[in-house]
Amino acid sequence: MKECKWKQRITIYGFVLCLVGVMVLMVISPKETVSRAERRRLAEKPRLTAKGLLDKSFMDDTEKYLLDHFPFRDGLRRIKAYFAYDVLQQKENNDIYVVDGHASKLEYPLNESSVKRLAAKMNQLRQQYFPEQTARYAIVPDKNYFLAEQNGFPSVDYERMRSLLSQELQTVSASDSAFAYMEITSGLTIDDYYHTDTHWRQERILDVARCAADALGVGEFLSFSSGSQAAFTQNQIKDFYGVYYGQAALPMEPDTIVYLTSEVTDAARVWSLEENMQSGKNAGKVVLPDEEGAVWKAVYQTEKLEDEKSLDKYDVFVGGASSLQVIRSPKAAAKRRLILFRDSYTSSLAPLLLEAYGEIVLIDLRYIDSARIGTYVDFAGADILFLYNTSIVNHSEMLK
Repeated sequence: MKECKWKQRITIYGFVLCLVGVMVLMVISPKETVSRAERRRLAEKPRLTAKGLLDKSFMDDTEKYLLDHFPFRDGLRRIKAYFAYDVLQQKENNDIYVVDGHASKLEYPLNESSVKRLAAKMNQLRQQYFPEQTARYAIVPDKNYFLAEQNGFPSVDYERMRSLLSQELQTVSASDSAFAYMEITSGLTIDDYYHTDTHWRQERILDVARCAADALGVGEFLSFSSGSQAAFTQNQIKDFYGVYYGQAALPMEPDTIVYLTSEVTDAARVWSLEENMQSGKNAGKVVLPDEEGAVWKAVYQTEKLEDEKSLDKYDVFVGGASSLQVIRSPKAAAKRRLILFRDSYTSSLAPLLLEAYGEIVLIDLRYIDSARIGTYVDFAGADILFLYNTSIVNHSEMLK
């Protein structure tokens, strides 16, 4: 009996000691504001208020704070991932799976309502801003297109996605020539994408840029051929850990970002709506591209690598996510304009088209309401392209 009581006491004391130890570590350990591995901002310590206690938001926020700042959190997440893969023999962790060194996130099933919603949005924009112009569109395949079905993972029906979008655009549009589909998938392989990230690699999509330029009728102005990098200088950013690296919580070799520069890209400059929103007395006022005091930046913004607000090295391409950007290329062979409805994939594609366009306008409907676009963008005489990756097509509710 005495021996049993001592075992119980040791268990209780050990548990209490561990609990106190964790609490002490929580107090004395330095608090990070961001998780570089997961590429997100960590929860901040909530303020205790009467309202927060009454609506229980204080307890919910405290729980998120404690989970985000738990001691050895990244190590424990890695142990959990190893356990899921090696012990439980799960094929994925947090919806992330790895095949031949390539990490990808499951995207399933096909959301046909989302595809129809995207088509309705595209038709609405055409009727409002460019009713007499033909717009082109393309779908950028995600990594699942090359990995999922071939390795026993569920995936969306890509052919159904494309055909449904085409059908909806033709059905709703007043003219059969309102939208023209641009095929870019056939020339892509899994090696054209980063291992740890969702995006494609700029140095591998010259054939995509050439395909887009030919479809838009400006191919003659590009000095490079498909796959040839002779017209560019390669620049490297090492140790790029993509979005899937942190989510998978598995050790993976980092990628290297290669960005391509030339006299044309060096001379080009980028204006963004967020950078030109004034504060203070003039809060809400925008300094437009042609106005005095407008802020212009380089096409490749390497200062983002040192910016604590930027959690993604991929932001080096035109500065990352932005609601509205204007790229002007004074050394372009033609003075044509391109209006590009885009997502983040286009950040690395647009610089490759600067030889052919004096101005490229990038519009990201995730961050700007479509009703506001006309305030800043003139569509007259411009080429128009919609370029969205599979995830956006399957989750178009994020577009405003």
